[in-house]
Amino acid sequence: MRPYIVCHMMASVDGRIDCAMTEQIESGDEYYEALAELGCPSLLMGRVTMQLHYAAAEPFVAKEPAPIGRQAVHVARRAGGYLVAVDTHGSLCWPAGEFDGQPLLVITSEKCAAEYLDTLAGAGISWIAVGEERIDLPEAMEMLRETFGVERLAVVGGGNINGAFLAAGLLDEVSLMVAPGIDGRTGMTAVFDGIDDAARPATKLQLRSVKQVGEGTVWMRYGFPAPVE
Repeated sequence: MRPYIVCHMMASVDGRIDCAMTEQIESGDEYYEALAELGCPSLLMGRVTMQLHYAAAEPFVAKEPAPIGRQAVHVARRAGGYLVAVDTHGSLCWPAGEFDGQPLLVITSEKCAAEYLDTLAGAGISWIAVGEERIDLPEAMEMLRETFGVERLAVVGGGNINGAFLAAGLLDEVSLMVAPGIDGRTGMTAVFDGIDDAARPATKLQLRSVKQVGEGTVWMRYGFPAPVE
């Protein structure tokens, strides 16, 4: 069994999610107030977002690159909620093992250097290594629930990790806040991005609620239709 997973994002009217940009068009606390309403004590971000907000500038370089080569988990501490980083190859360095009152938990693939995982453990950081070539997200989510007790999880970016969760069928809800402004710049990441299958059909959603918050931001919550048997 895996956690209940919500993707919670703020975007411009054209669907872009650059944080510096969205802060220009909605500078209040609406995003975080909505996140609190979702009741998800644990938050998950991709490597790029983690690098931007939490990780050290310099990457981790292993002196001994031998991979762990097996599924494994290390529990550094138990908590009511975690800040979860998805870092396939183990490239992020961490200045601390806790941020905003939440202990850090890192998910890598089995190709990650064992030295990196030992470094995390030595710093009091929990980790999961799962997936031979790349992270096995469904299995990782089950381990989050079974090993760490995570029952509700908010995926909060960026676009590629959101897209990976969508493609894997792991999302139960999409919580989207559309701020009153337009980005329009070439190459900026969208709410869901990075899916390479050009033939993949669009994902239909069911609107659960919609309301205005802040200075013209619209908060929409969507569920997924039940599968046809």
